[in-house]
Amino acid sequence: MPSTRTDPLTLEVVELIGTVVARYHEEYEQAAAQHSLTGAQARVLSLLALEPLPMRRIARSLRCEPSNVTGIVDRLEARGLVERRPDPADRRVKLAAPTQDGRDTARRLRDALDFAREPLAGLSVAERSLLRDLLRRMLGDDAA
Repeated sequence: MPSTRTDPLTLEVVELIGTVVARYHEEYEQAAAQHSLTGAQARVLSLLALEPLPMRRIARSLRCEPSNVTGIVDRLEARGLVERRPDPADRRVKLAAPTQDGRDTARRLRDALDFAREPLAGLSVAERSLLRDLLRRMLGDDAA
């Protein structure tokens, strides 16, 4: 019996996941470019549209250095899409938060991402729930 590393089904699933990821990134970059944003700027703006965050949490989410996030936030701030404000829980910490224009841009960006939405629309609610649960399990995030 072949190991899961060389088993043809596992190899096919890995290849399909890679294709999905590549297509998503390609569409994300195109959607970002339509708003004169880099992919990294768009990802930060999308994160901030969910909630204001300190630089370190943004860096952790993107798996990059806080200094990189500072540069990205600086450019978004210069465009009027993001502002820095004190954290109400700890005034020494600055939060990056979207402006109204930033929230609107993040919404338009999200609305432009048809690649994932269109194929998922062909799945039933039960199939989408199963896919979500399996992806969470693969990521070790069963409780989410």
